[in-house]
Amino acid sequence: MTPVPAEKSFPRSFLKLLVAGFLLVALPLAVALMYSAWNTERLAAQAQNAVFNAAQAARASRSLVNRISSIERVAQQYLVLADPELMADYARIRKSFQQVARELFRLQLDAEQLAALNRTIDQEQQLFELLTATPRAGLNAAQVGKRAGDLAETAYEVLAISYVIADREVERLRMASEGVRERMVMVLFVTISIALTAALVLTRAIASPIRQLDAAIRQLGSADFSRPIRVSGPDDLQDLGERLDWLRRRLTELEAQRNRFLRHISHELKTPLTALREGAELLHDEVGGTLAPQQKMVVSILRDNCVRLQRMIEELLDYQRALHAAATLERQPVALEVLLREVAAAHQLQAQAKHQTVALDVPPASIDADGEKLRTVFDNLVGNALKFTPEGGRISLVLKEDPETVRVEVIDTGPGVPVDERRSIFDTFFRGRAKGGGRVEGSGLGLAIAREFVQAHGGTIGVASDGPGSRFSVVLPRHAGGAV
Repeated sequence: MTPVPAEKSFPRSFLKLLVAGFLLVALPLAVALMYSAWNTERLAAQAQNAVFNAAQAARASRSLVNRISSIERVAQQYLVLADPELMADYARIRKSFQQVARELFRLQLDAEQLAALNRTIDQEQQLFELLTATPRAGLNAAQVGKRAGDLAETAYEVLAISYVIADREVERLRMASEGVRERMVMVLFVTISIALTAALVLTRAIASPIRQLDAAIRQLGSADFSRPIRVSGPDDLQDLGERLDWLRRRLTELEAQRNRFLRHISHELKTPLTALREGAELLHDEVGGTLAPQQKMVVSILRDNCVRLQRMIEELLDYQRALHAAATLERQPVALEVLLREVAAAHQLQAQAKHQTVALDVPPASIDADGEKLRTVFDNLVGNALKFTPEGGRISLVLKEDPETVRVEVIDTGPGVPVDERRSIFDTFFRGRAKGGGRVEGSGLGLAIAREFVQAHGGTIGVASDGPGSRFSVVLPRHAGGAV
């Protein structure tokens, strides 16, 4: 067997080919699933981080606002009561205020938010310096109130930082989710494309050897033993192809043995049969003396059967030659309507003897074919129609055509072909039943030869009986290489 090229190498078994194909299709899907899981986990981490940042910003902003409110209240109390303990409370609150401010600085703030936070710290610093640097007696209540009021108003700007950070984190999360979605759509598209490509490659890899096996079986079924059978693919399918090729060689040998046997036995039979026929002819001519009426009848029967047997042997040899000739067609343009008219003219005397009519409806049509073999086909069909059609009957030859094929129908007004015989009528040595119930005279080879010649042209032949009579149809391709 011809070795399989490296670029078309297969696993060693059909099962391994299926497993490899499954893995090939499943691999991109598994990669896509892993990538999806990774993106989902990453998006979940981003969402968790966004929630944490937003929560931290909200807590720090509220805490800073609370500290500012406390500072404002302590400053107002100190202005009225002048209690040194209030300044100590202020120092503690201020320290907490600075710690919360540092927490806010650690967040990712934009320029506007940083400016608001810095302004709040500066205002608190100015208020603290005003309370500590000036003696209590020299404090201006209006000035302290203004500083505290400005600080309180700025506190609301700091509180807005939490909302801005929350909105920013939501926006970042939305953009991240959209990015993940776009990447997942792209991954899905690429994965499906890769999986479909892999599936197509796998299907072709699996279907190719199966098609080769199917073609090999059809080749053997059509009795074509000339071409060797080769099946590519896994080792077990290649082994099956080798067994089919062995079967082809064995059938070729059996076919050759059968043909040799038929040739030899036909030759061996013809020699004594010729002697018997010549002896019967001499007896019938009374060369050896006068015969009694009963003796003459026996000699006539002997002579007729010798002639019949010799004709059957010659038809058998003709069938073997026809099988060989079917494989070697000599195609050339054939005017089919001219050929059909010639076939009808050749049977005209036989038709006149039975007062039969041969009608032709054959428009001009040309095909590429072996004219002599087609002549044999239609000669057999017309001869059978004349034989089975009763006296005074009608035989019609109808030619129909289309761009690819031509159809020739031979229609008679005989008894028709029984339904149970239509599948076997083209088999070798098959002879149907006559109208009276007996077997039809003949060798049963004419239609078998017609089928071989039609199939050699790539055509089909069939029979139908829609009513009284038979309709034999031959469909042929117009050009060589076509099939119907």
